[in-house]
Amino acid sequence: MKGVGDAMSVKQISVSLENAPGKLSEVSDYLGDNGINIIALSVADTADISAVRFVASDPEKAVNVLRSHGYSVKVTEVLAVEAPNHPGGLNAVLRPLKEMKINVNYLYTCLGRGENTVLIMGVDKMEEATEVLRKNWVHMYGEELYTL
Repeated sequence: MKGVGDAMSVKQISVSLENAPGKLSEVSDYLGDNGINIIALSVADTADISAVRFVASDPEKAVNVLRSHGYSVKVTEVLAVEAPNHPGGLNAVLRPLKEMKINVNYLYTCLGRGENTVLIMGVDKMEEATEVLRKNWVHMYGEELYTL
């Protein structure tokens, strides 16, 4: 899948896991054993299934590793944007999207980043979101996120 605009998107990997002890640990082991770092992670559970979304340091390799172990994997383009880390800072990102009627379907943060928070966002209108965030001076990451 091709990136949007100036490649200001990153690849998110989604996998459904049985909601049972050790299932996420197995995924982490497979990735770690292959030198792949999890940069951002979201886990949502239902009674039977955990929906895991994550950004990895090497998305193509992560997909291949997981598929080789029998996982069904989906890859989606998402935005990685910087939000100021102070009260109301999230609105530097959300307000421009709201004004353009762009819906944020989900949002989660990167693990252990610097002073500003890096958000991973799935939106309904990628190109419009990229354009409006750029116009509002919101820093967005492309593939350089994989090596931060």
